[in-house]
Amino acid sequence: MADDAFTDIDGKALTLDCQSHSSFCREFTVSSPKVSIGKVMVYTCSVWLVAYAVFFFTQNTAVLSSAILITLVGMMLHIHFVKVDHESLLVIGSLGIQVSSSYASGRETTAFIEMSKIKDIVINEAIYMHQIIYYLCVLLKDPSDPNAVSSVVPLFQSSKPRLNCLVKVYKSCQEILSKC
Repeated sequence: MADDAFTDIDGKALTLDCQSHSSFCREFTVSSPKVSIGKVMVYTCSVWLVAYAVFFFTQNTAVLSSAILITLVGMMLHIHFVKVDHESLLVIGSLGIQVSSSYASGRETTAFIEMSKIKDIVINEAIYMHQIIYYLCVLLKDPSDPNAVSSVVPLFQSSKPRLNCLVKVYKSCQEILSKC
């Protein structure tokens, strides 16, 4: 399934990898491009040039020191908390769904949703900035009323793939869930 061309809502290239571990277990991984060293250099140079211009007029060395410190701390926080390299969705037929995110720093987050709590997996739509986007989400059952939905868990939040990628994952998930 990785041979199709997929993009995110901003038009950046994404890759979708689908691994079928068995007829009841599939894993979907959406990968974003790596951090661009060119962009990092442009942002860093811009901040440092502005800091140097301020230093030139004020002769205050604290400006240069703080600019260096702010850019380094900012880059570290960005790759540790913001930049997601890939997101995975592991669907295990009668057990549940595992959602994982791997950040550029190597940090990983994982959440598991038991199958007994899942009402359905749907493609939902939302208004984002000035456009309508689609996203895949898991509807969770309300414990007090099994016919109601208690909450919605969005999937692939960081990569934000477009509809063609979501449809491919959705159809495969529905195939697995229908066997249970």
